Amino acid sequence: MSEVNGTKSSKVYYADFRCRPDEGPADKLKKLIKAAGIDKIDMEGKFVAVKMHFGEHGNLTFLRPNYARVVADTVRELGGKPFLTDCNTLYPGSRKNALEHLYCAWENGFTPLTAGCPVIIGDGLKGTDDIAVPVEGGEYVKEAKIGRAIMDADIFISLTHFKGHEMTGFGGAIKNIGMGCGSRAGKKEQHCNGKPVIDQSRCRGCKRCMRECANNGLVFDEKSRKMNVDLSNCVGCGRCIGACNFDAIDFAQNAAVKELNCRMAEYAKAVVDGRPNFHISLICDVSPTCDCHSGNDTPIIQDVGMFASFDPLALDQACVDACLREAPLPNSQLADAMAEEGFEDHHDHFDNTNPNTEYKSCLSHAEKIGLGSRTYELVKVK
Repeated sequence: MSEVNGTKSSKVYYADFRCRPDEGPADKLKKLIKAAGIDKIDMEGKFVAVKMHFGEHGNLTFLRPNYARVVADTVRELGGKPFLTDCNTLYPGSRKNALEHLYCAWENGFTPLTAGCPVIIGDGLKGTDDIAVPVEGGEYVKEAKIGRAIMDADIFISLTHFKGHEMTGFGGAIKNIGMGCGSRAGKKEQHCNGKPVIDQSRCRGCKRCMRECANNGLVFDEKSRKMNVDLSNCVGCGRCIGACNFDAIDFAQNAAVKELNCRMAEYAKAVVDGRPNFHISLICDVSPTCDCHSGNDTPIIQDVGMFASFDPLALDQACVDACLREAPLPNSQLADAMAEEGFEDHHDHFDNTNPNTEYKSCLSHAEKIGLGSRTYELVKVK
């Protein structure tokens, strides 16, 4: 990290997806991470956790195993012992325990044969194998509950699919690290400060949201054919918001998303502090919602490129800036939202796609607690 006019600045390396006839995107990714300095990390004999998202069953926007293979092969060339990892989910789906999570990863193509290294679920069989990690400078979290296998690694690398998100605006490196490395208890802690409300006039009684609730936080009234929130059971995870096609569910507490963002940043800091770390994000298949869903909508913008940095905050800032420079794609959720009567332009693709979301508090809090810098120098790699 250097200083520009008294402001700390980090280098972010960038390459587009254009390839020569004799190379492919995987080759270009290897060139990028080497240019960004991954080989400056002493990996000889070290365990290296490569944190990524294996995708939910039915979702096809998660990163291909080919990209994970590039990272794993590079780590091995540098003498390291890589493994791919993620922690179990708080919500129902195909990744809520290690057995189902591994089957999901394998079926989506992440095996030792394809990815070039083992897959280890970071928080164990039931999501209870975690370790309390102090958060230096934490205002919301004093000890983060992180998957033990992730904290046992000597070196940490994040490999992120940069896309939209129905709660946090976008899912980037900080979300991949902070939320993704939290055990099930850690995820609950990050989500715990907000409760949704249901607009009965908009609720269609389809029960789609109910399938996303892991905690009996939703109760269907058969008489009125409307859904209700059981506040005593709801943990505020927000899965129901993304599941509703009719905008009937919102947060009752405006600070909920901000507090989630701040907790997420603090969890990310707990993961990377005190050991070598390196971060990669690919802006491709930019779906409007997370890869945690069992399906995905069309991209809201075209593919942009691949980015790498030692600074996860600078990486997220560079990625969101790059996305905002792109034009909305027609026939996408973003384009549809902008065409609606009474549309209010937030001059931000992610805010316009999911108006109930907000991401700037995550970036500002991450900088405040020393996770990295929002000021960056973009270095193009051809």
